[in-house]
Amino acid sequence: MNYEEIALSFKAMGDAKRVQIIEILSCGELCACDLLEYFDFTQPTLSHHMKILAQANIVQSRKEGTWHFYSLNQTFIIEIQQQLSGFLKEDEHCVCNKISSK
Repeated sequence: MNYEEIALSFKAMGDAKRVQIIEILSCGELCACDLLEYFDFTQPTLSHHMKILAQANIVQSRKEGTWHFYSLNQTFIIEIQQQLSGFLKEDEHCVCNKISSK
């Protein structure tokens, strides 16, 4: 994951409703109709949020008949956890070591 991809992810997660969607999907795949039960907004608004999350590769979708099912992109979850953990620990690869040696 490069800095642009990380920034896009954080931008997508910069909305409280989208963070809530991520938390809900952490329990497993859900149909859009089931996701809507958690919110006071319309299906087009949900679609807008899901489009942003999908463009950031945070969620993935599949269509079954007329239904759209959403789930977290597990590859993204692993990558973002690794990136964040790398940012938060000091080791020989830490950017702080590169900055302090200048």
